[in-house]
Amino acid sequence: DKMPKRNVVSWNSMISGYAKHGHGAEALKLFWQMQRENVKPDKITFGSSLKACAYSASLEHGKQIHAQISKTGFELDIFVGSALVD
Repeated sequence: DKMPKRNVVSWNSMISGYAKHGHGAEALKLFWQMQRENVKPDKITFGSSLKACAYSASLEHGKQIHAQISKTGFELDIFVGSALVD
């Protein structure tokens, strides 16, 4: 909250950190907050967020994120593709 200007890199760092340490629900909250603040997700965001879905067993969020991936064309990206398989 104290970071004045957040960009996709700072969001990715937070989302990835939470997801990697088993805090999937918190990572997903940040994913949705990021978009509310009009920051567009990139392939790293999508990959980390999908991993957060797996850790938190959130199938519904996973479906929503997968739909966004399809719309943005990141499905063929290797990082995103491997997260989709997980």
